[in-house]
Amino acid sequence: MSHYIFAKLNNISMSAQKVRLVVDVVRGKKAMDAMNILKFLPNGAARQVSKVLASAMANAEENFGVSRDDLYVYRITADEAPTRKWRRFGARGRFKPLLRRSSHISVTLREKE
Repeated sequence: MSHYIFAKLNNISMSAQKVRLVVDVVRGKKAMDAMNILKFLPNGAARQVSKVLASAMANAEENFGVSRDDLYVYRITADEAPTRKWRRFGARGRFKPLLRRSSHISVTLREKE
């Protein structure tokens, strides 16, 4: 019987646009292959994505007794989280908003049939 194994990381201080670049690389790959790919990606988001993936793999082993070699990345998304708005003061008394974007990463793994 195939299980859906889930893990989520909330409120990463990195824009969803940057995280999606990394997420798109590992979507649909075997879990162990995805971890090896993430280890060598230069993007800052790769570390965060590998954390979530490692957590999902640990959940599979601990809660469902599934071997990590049988897992693949079924669904992985990077969604927008709340944006913090910061102030920067510009010339002539004007106000320049700075948007500090953040994101949520969610991973769903499945067992190979």
